[in-house]
Amino acid sequence: MPVNAPSLRLRGAAVGTLLLAATTLTGCAAGEDAAQAADDTVVVDYATYNPLSLVIKDQGWLDDALAEDGTSVQWVKSEGSNDANEKLRAEAIDVGSTAGSAALLARANGSPIHTVDVFSQPEWSAIVVPQNSRVDDLTDLEGGTVAATLGTDPYFFLLQALDEAGVDPDTVTVENLQHADGAAALAAGRVDAWAGLDPMMAAAEQDGARLLYRNVDFNTYGFLNVTEDFLADDPETVQLIVDVYDHAREWVAQNPDEAVAILAEEAAIDEEVARTVLTERTTLDGDHVPGADQLAVLERVGPVFVENGDVDEQASIDTALEELFDTTFAEKADATRVS
Repeated sequence: MPVNAPSLRLRGAAVGTLLLAATTLTGCAAGEDAAQAADDTVVVDYATYNPLSLVIKDQGWLDDALAEDGTSVQWVKSEGSNDANEKLRAEAIDVGSTAGSAALLARANGSPIHTVDVFSQPEWSAIVVPQNSRVDDLTDLEGGTVAATLGTDPYFFLLQALDEAGVDPDTVTVENLQHADGAAALAAGRVDAWAGLDPMMAAAEQDGARLLYRNVDFNTYGFLNVTEDFLADDPETVQLIVDVYDHAREWVAQNPDEAVAILAEEAAIDEEVARTVLTERTTLDGDHVPGADQLAVLERVGPVFVENGDVDEQASIDTALEELFDTTFAEKADATRVS
């Protein structure tokens, strides 16, 4: 059954307005950055919530492969799915990492992107409270404040969790903060709970925070997205990038300790925290071709966007679901093409 989407009381703009404003404010600067990149430069994001991107950047496989054709890579960090979506829409990056829910939201609102690969099946979101919090159950959040990053998987996790618990969303105030700021607000006692995201969530847990509510089914997959222009102009490079991701999966499986060290260094977390994220809460070796499993998750989340006012109508969701995936490249992925 579709989730009954709430009209949460937000400190700040609604999601659709927020994304438009953020794109307007950051798009010019981001677009200028992209314009500075030469035509023979591919702009690719990396993110702590996408461990494969960190490994690829660290090992230099994509840089080396593209250098053979005289092309360079410009690496740009994404702080969250909303950040990656803004950069993709502004064409400040060619390739961006988001949660599946965020990719669907962006596509339904007109962002010209396609998902070409699934980089992970994570349990990267949960509802987090301080160690000695009075909150023992989701129902205790009534009248409280929850930090969450609008337009990202943790935010949509929160919507589903409240619905599951029968909590009236009008009794919950969402403090719209980027993930790291949400973690800091929780630690400082400025909010009652945080819709968390790994690896910051695992680090908070190590420092004493509690995972109040977990549900792996409320986490959408990790999607690798490309702009339509990049897809049309350079499909060979898109295929190479997907091949490199396939190679990275194999490498991580064979070198887990090194992968943990890379994640720990990039995210500035202890290696044991990184090991929890990478080995206990992240599946990297599943089917990476976007397909039925991902559609099933997105079909459940889609009505939330409409009922919450993030997307105008269900027809936009339906069209986005039909157009978002391009399975061509993942189906032909070949790790052996990466030396």
